[in-house]
Amino acid sequence: MLPTASTPALTDLAPATLALLLVAYAIGSVSGSLVLGRRRGVDIRQQGSGNAGGTNALRTQGWRFALGVVAIDIGKGALAAWLALRYAPVGTALSVTAHGYLAGFAAVIGHIWPIWHGFRGGKGAATVVGALLVLWPFAVPWLLLVWGATVVLSGYVGLATVLAAACLPLLAWLGDAGLPRWCFAIAAALLIAFTHRGNLARLRAGTESRFARVRLLHRWRRG
Repeated sequence: MLPTASTPALTDLAPATLALLLVAYAIGSVSGSLVLGRRRGVDIRQQGSGNAGGTNALRTQGWRFALGVVAIDIGKGALAAWLALRYAPVGTALSVTAHGYLAGFAAVIGHIWPIWHGFRGGKGAATVVGALLVLWPFAVPWLLLVWGATVVLSGYVGLATVLAAACLPLLAWLGDAGLPRWCFAIAAALLIAFTHRGNLARLRAGTESRFARVRLLHRWRRG
């Protein structure tokens, strides 16, 4: 049966969808730490933990540099999701919302494996937050609450990030989310756990570094 205007064929729509995802991936591949690092003449991947993300930027370059890194990494997730919502083809097999979540996830993939930087990027958390600010802003305060509480109580930033991301499927369930949100929540939680597998391994081995200055339990014990 030939497609009509009301029932377009998926093959007719695939190029538009693919183009949006490629743009989202390209945007996500712009690494904040590497772009700003070039202005300083440093490659953050050769310092500290070797990760091109906000935490390593803070440890090795200071809070001003890290703030710029996080702003870029959040902003590109938000931009990719917004562009997909704005330019997604309508009346297709994929909803506009689905395009937004797919583009947001593509930006996260770009951040982790950036085409502009030799496929060596960060761990994706800030870009996930950026996409959520556009697609699911209700979830962001809860993620920040879990993240902040874990950092203050334990000092482990990696653990805090994994636990915060793990809350996404729970929030999707509590909010009776649709399929696109469910898929994004599960995929993002699994991907963040994967990119932080080194942190989790060091945590089990007792060698994971802490941010002692913000560790509340540490202060209580010393007091």
